[in-house]
Amino acid sequence: MYRNILLAYDGSDADQKSLLGCKDLENWSSAKITLLTVTSSYYVSMGIDGGFIDNETMNQDERVQVEILNAGVQSLKTAGYEAKGVCLKGDPAIEIASYAEKNNCDLIIVGHKHETNWAARWWGGFKSKALIEVAPCSVLIVILK
Repeated sequence: MYRNILLAYDGSDADQKSLLGCKDLENWSSAKITLLTVTSSYYVSMGIDGGFIDNETMNQDERVQVEILNAGVQSLKTAGYEAKGVCLKGDPAIEIASYAEKNNCDLIIVGHKHETNWAARWWGGFKSKALIEVAPCSVLIVILK
């Protein structure tokens, strides 16, 4: 039985809702759940100017992620789970694995979206397969639609 579960998501509302809707969560209603998102430690603009995104834009993105995180934690609590939210900054796979190890998590649940375009697969952000290489515990990958 899993007692300390880490739900890790990419910061998007859609990804978080998919993880919160994971049917397997129902089996672990007595577990302590941490909802975790990792913000990037750097941002690169893909705009015409080719420059870096300014700090205000980066801070706004983080504020939006924290709002989504807080809504997710409230949703878990309303459903009867013991839940808390954590927002970290850095490389997602490393930060998730490090948090799981430091906090004795026994399961990490993470979403994965199949990309049909080779460029999207190559340049995609968070890599669930990278997490598997560094995770200190079991990892459940939920396929996102």
